[in-house]
Amino acid sequence: MAGFFPVFFNQFWSSGVDTTVSTARLGLANSIAGVTVAVLAPFLGAIADKGTAKKKFLMFFACTGIVMTLSLYMVSRGQWLPAIVLYILATIGFSGGNIFYDSLITIVAPEKRLDSVSSLGLSLGYLGGGLLFALNVWMTLSPGVFGFADAAEAVRFSFLTVGAWWAVFSVPVFVFVREPEGRVKISALKAVRAGLIQLRDTFREVRHLKTVFLFLAAYWLYIDGVDTIVRMAVDYGISIGFEPEDLIRALLITQFVGFPAAIGFGYIGERIGTKRAIFIAIIVYLFISVRGAFMQDKREFYMLAVIIGLVQGGVQALSRSFYARIIPADKSAEYFGFYNMLGKFAVVMGPAVMGGIGLLVRSMGYSSNIASRAGIFSIALFFIAGGILLYFVDEQKGREEVRYLENRGSGDSA
Repeated sequence: MAGFFPVFFNQFWSSGVDTTVSTARLGLANSIAGVTVAVLAPFLGAIADKGTAKKKFLMFFACTGIVMTLSLYMVSRGQWLPAIVLYILATIGFSGGNIFYDSLITIVAPEKRLDSVSSLGLSLGYLGGGLLFALNVWMTLSPGVFGFADAAEAVRFSFLTVGAWWAVFSVPVFVFVREPEGRVKISALKAVRAGLIQLRDTFREVRHLKTVFLFLAAYWLYIDGVDTIVRMAVDYGISIGFEPEDLIRALLITQFVGFPAAIGFGYIGERIGTKRAIFIAIIVYLFISVRGAFMQDKREFYMLAVIIGLVQGGVQALSRSFYARIIPADKSAEYFGFYNMLGKFAVVMGPAVMGGIGLLVRSMGYSSNIASRAGIFSIALFFIAGGILLYFVDEQKGREEVRYLENRGSGDSA
């Protein structure tokens, strides 16, 4: 979806349409999907916590994403509207499902294993995504080998493989992960009502959970930088003269390097502390944003792809496990709703800053090449600001704040 859909949407489903128009349509689709999930995330998490329905919500959103992805195969050339609607719904399915997938970590892993389990999950995601993406790339580059008439038919078929892959590897979660039963089973309507009440109460807890929200502010900034580099790397590479084939190779390199690297980061986090390991990743990303502004050839681009692969899974996995340690376990879905909400809003500010700086530099009379380099350089600010805020996050204090709330809650119940 990330590698093929944007290009295919432009060249196949928006065939004959001005490139600027098709790009605007795709940008609007991403915004609609992102804002929808961001707005719904805390509410969905609160409802799932109250009704002990994390797996049910995960299954609903995953099935939505799977069906919509499979359906893209049936969209014909020039049918941009059905393609964009299916894309929005598939993205909502994937992003919405991640809220509940992330929250299950407090169920499947003891506290001392949070880093390694979270990292293993991310690493297997990189391996699976890399293997399937490599197969899909092969299909499009050599369609005759697979019996396809052309590359367009191969790309359409790739959406079927993605949906099938997604479905098959969702089965273990639904079958083998056991979600603790609630003390009292309640109806869906009561779960919604109770969840909204819980969400209201959580907003009131802000003053007692300062560590959580300080971490979320830091996370918002540095993950904005991470996501901006991921989402804009291809566009940046094209803007400074690299070929599409070079960019696809770089994406594959990042995927396969990310597999062992994410596992390694999990062990680093357990050895030196999760917060220190996240700092290492932030410093590396700071280097990437600065060095990327001055790279000249594709060998340097490949080198940066390797370095991104070394830290990308690690910063995602350890941020998730660190956050899991400083939130109330019985409200994990709700709090991960906030976490994912910030993740979705994060992808708005970084690209806007990058594009704005580029336009500003271009308006000053510099070439588009220099303007693009200035834009990527500006992302360093997000890593600096996020790192500074993270420095003031005290994990032990966060745990004490959670214990205080839990003790106060049990006292109120008594």
